[in-house]
Amino acid sequence: MKKTLSIYLGLLFSILLVSCANFGDSLLYFNKNAKISKVKTVLYFNPEVFPDVSEIKEPTYAAFYTATSDQMKSFGNLKYLQVDTPILFDEVDIRTIKDICRNNNADVAIVPKVKYFKVGFGKYVFSNQVIVSMKVYNADGVFVMETAYDTYKGNGRLLGSAENSVIIGTKGAIRKISKELKNLQITGNPTI
Repeated sequence: MKKTLSIYLGLLFSILLVSCANFGDSLLYFNKNAKISKVKTVLYFNPEVFPDVSEIKEPTYAAFYTATSDQMKSFGNLKYLQVDTPILFDEVDIRTIKDICRNNNADVAIVPKVKYFKVGFGKYVFSNQVIVSMKVYNADGVFVMETAYDTYKGNGRLLGSAENSVIIGTKGAIRKISKELKNLQITGNPTI
């Protein structure tokens, strides 16, 4: 009896541990009426960084683009473009998105934001965690979806560098976008 109980508890713990990574990602908005042609080229803008501290922008950009290039390579034949034009996450300029997509033959544009927060008690800080949010627009400037990945909720990790948190959060948000776009294709909506 004790042996079977320990097996069941071990199995339950394993399932819980594996599924914890999915707790961090969230789909905040999805426009089912948006038309997306087959995605061949993805365009990423520089992420807006919060808090707006100049010292953390360059390391954040480097970690963000390391994660996006790694994740895009895993998808196969997708082209990946990096645009150094800053766009505010909450005040997206649709005309700029349309122009840049048209000039670069991009099918999808992604406007990201990286928000840092500290985990700890009082003056004792254990780690810097991030929430990586991404808004997806099609080439016509139509808002398709918004996703976010919270590294603290997703991985339950208290230790680690801020750069590593940005990498984990970026990859998690991209995986969520990919999953939702594949679901859109399965349901018979526009081809991806």
